[in-house]
Amino acid sequence: MAETNPPNGRGPDRSRQPSMKGKEAAEGRPKVDSSLLERADEEAPRSWRARVASWREAYTNIPRAFQLVWAASAPMAVAMLIFTIILSLLPASQAVVGGWIVDRIVGLIGAEAPMQGLRTMLPLLGLEFVLITMASVLRQLSSLAEHVLNARLNLHINALIIRKALALDLSYFEDADFYDQLQNARREADRRGLQIVVQSFGLVQNLITLASFALLLIRFSPLLTLILFCATIPTFIAQNRFAQLNFRILSWRAPERRKMTYYEHLLTVDSNVKEIKLFGVGEPLLDRYSRIFTQLYEEDEVLARRRSAASVGWGLLTSLSYYLAYAWIVLRTIAGTITLGDMTVYLSVFRQSQSTFQGLFSSLTSLYENSLFMSNLFSFLALEPQMAQAKKPQPMPARIQEGIEFRDVSFRYPGREGWALRGVNLILRPGEKMALVGANGAGKTTLIKLLTRLYDPTEGAIYLDGVDLREYDITEWRQKIGVIFQDFVRYHLSASENIGLGQWDAMDDDARVREAAEKGNADEVISALPHGYDTVLGRWFRDGHELSGGEWQKVALGRAFMREAELLVLDEPTAALDARHEYQIFQQFRALTEGRMAVLISHRFSTVRMADRIAVIEDGRIAELGSHEALMALAGTYAHLFNIQAQGYR
Repeated sequence: MAETNPPNGRGPDRSRQPSMKGKEAAEGRPKVDSSLLERADEEAPRSWRARVASWREAYTNIPRAFQLVWAASAPMAVAMLIFTIILSLLPASQAVVGGWIVDRIVGLIGAEAPMQGLRTMLPLLGLEFVLITMASVLRQLSSLAEHVLNARLNLHINALIIRKALALDLSYFEDADFYDQLQNARREADRRGLQIVVQSFGLVQNLITLASFALLLIRFSPLLTLILFCATIPTFIAQNRFAQLNFRILSWRAPERRKMTYYEHLLTVDSNVKEIKLFGVGEPLLDRYSRIFTQLYEEDEVLARRRSAASVGWGLLTSLSYYLAYAWIVLRTIAGTITLGDMTVYLSVFRQSQSTFQGLFSSLTSLYENSLFMSNLFSFLALEPQMAQAKKPQPMPARIQEGIEFRDVSFRYPGREGWALRGVNLILRPGEKMALVGANGAGKTTLIKLLTRLYDPTEGAIYLDGVDLREYDITEWRQKIGVIFQDFVRYHLSASENIGLGQWDAMDDDARVREAAEKGNADEVISALPHGYDTVLGRWFRDGHELSGGEWQKVALGRAFMREAELLVLDEPTAALDARHEYQIFQQFRALTEGRMAVLISHRFSTVRMADRIAVIEDGRIAELGSHEALMALAGTYAHLFNIQAQGYR
């Protein structure tokens, strides 16, 4: 049996992922993998002490869930509590009034004036009508409050999750386990949180109802009351065990759930459909999706069968205890010890008290299960950024005076052994244009990630005007940077918003948006759109207009120029542009970056030669550094690569 991770949101061994190869794939139906259920069984607490500790740990999430609900909508939470308290008092009241009615009817049987007898019954009938109507109205009001609270809680929890994700470092998003934890945090968190409140209120309601019933039951038979109570305990214990098994299995399934979501995305998103159709991989990918779904379904089926069998078995004991009480009440009535009205009251109370006992334990079980799932949310919200944040940041210089210096910088990605950068020493002066060249994977983009503080160096430091970048406020530093990455985002928003997002607080400045579009040569693209700058880009929304790869890149360039930054970072900014538009962009390059520092990554040497200096990166180190002319004279790596590329145009 492989070693498993605890149910903290991290996924199980990836070896469980289904494969299309082998006998099972040929048969089109996977073998049922019961390993998760077996492992959940093995790790479930066995001793009473372990079970109590597990319950105590889970129930500690209840107050935190109430805090979430209170923050989402305090008035609705208070309203639900008030409705719950009133509803909890109504069952006993209805039973007592019902008993009075029966006794009054028995006393009026055979009366000479039936209508007169009916008139004497009207106050009791009216009272019962009021109680029943009140219960019906309060249930509807409680349902309305729950509906409103659910919507607001959904927004509140999703906002907390997204805000936490925004605050975390890039390193989290490059770790598969993080996505498992995010999947577990997002799954049903709002529903589980609301259910904790609903079940807690239900618990209060059941306790108050039981207290009101107890005044009647104990007077009749304390022993019978104890039997009814004890008969529901085994069901409670069994359901708690299955609740824990269900939680563990669902938490460990995060990788499979994410893979299913990924296959859904592959098969239904516009950017993938051409290749999916041309390569004919739609059905094979759908088969993978179906195999995972079937495997999870069959695991669920096994657990559901076991849970149902336990519920039916212990439910028989509960029913037997009720009919024992039923027989005892009938016997007391026949013997004349209690009246027919008393029998009606006791039968009603015993029936309701047992269902209330069951409801009480069911609420406890649901609280336990929901609390377990809420631990996924709370553990995600407890994540903290790993990058250093200055407690008292240095004031950011209004203008960069000395420049940026990489001083013996080395970097290794988390969880990897090899160095992405090693011993980098580099200075970028104010107003200087620098190009980075090198093979894929040499470390060019990694250097940009360090410069923009998406990561911090593993060794060494980066200095801005002689001060370690980590001493500045990270948000203020990024405000000084305009950047376009090779894998830029294609926002399915209006053309104006696509560019305006480069400087959020200036999105409504139409003149600035148009100026940025002109700098990136996106103005000619946008002017040809049906609604100009108001045209929605992409095909995800109604009336959206799709752009070519080169047109999208122009829009992204405009977004980078939207920010009046002192440092402009362009990672393959013209990769999707044709030769004419690339030439136009770089003819404007110096004018567009006048007075700014610029870092350019490109594999096209016809563009990088326009930079003041060129850094050649090999195996994470600066191999060569100088102007185009100096590097050509050096006749090293740069000159060799330049000549190879130039020969392709001869």
